[in-house]
Amino acid sequence: MIQKITGKLTDLRDQSASIEVGAFEYEVLIPEFVRRQLQSKIDQTITLRTIEYIDGNPQKGRLVPRLVGFLHQAEKEFFDLICQVDGVGVKKALQAMVRPVQDVAVAIEEQDIKGLSTLPGIGPAVAERIIAKLRRKMARFALLVDDGTPEGDTAGRDVLNEGYEALIALGHSMPDAREKIEKAVAAKGKFKTVEDLLQQIYTQQRPGE
Repeated sequence: MIQKITGKLTDLRDQSASIEVGAFEYEVLIPEFVRRQLQSKIDQTITLRTIEYIDGNPQKGRLVPRLVGFLHQAEKEFFDLICQVDGVGVKKALQAMVRPVQDVAVAIEEQDIKGLSTLPGIGPAVAERIIAKLRRKMARFALLVDDGTPEGDTAGRDVLNEGYEALIALGHSMPDAREKIEKAVAAKGKFKTVEDLLQQIYTQQRPGE
């Protein structure tokens, strides 16, 4: 299974990117939010985290292997979760993901059926299924803030996730907990422990209280 592809971005279309790797050129399918991230990278070397799947109808005998690409591992994992919801699948997820992962994750976490229903191909019934299946798995995706953590280093990201859960346990609402963590990261960057994160959050609060 191909999990990553690195090469020169030679072409970018509505739902695909062409990646030149040595003597080969690969077509990688991409959702709209990834396409926007790639617009300024034509002719540059990029790395895409990929999901591989088989497209086609087995009964008609034409099956084609395809790749779906993302710039970040968390985006790939989120897309994979969305695809597992009944009535979604890869093709519908590709069509639907026009907004950043964080925005969609927040909508799922807050059970915003109306907001999810505005995504292409996602009506109220599918939105309800997405929320029912994924709502409790969205914390780490709703916190996709830039804390300077290198791709593949999960320790810093785990601190943010655990801090978020701690704030919820302390009685903060989901939006309030996210806002506090985003402000703390903007002020200080990366945190080694949950205690450091919470100390920064409550230190920031004191001057305004």
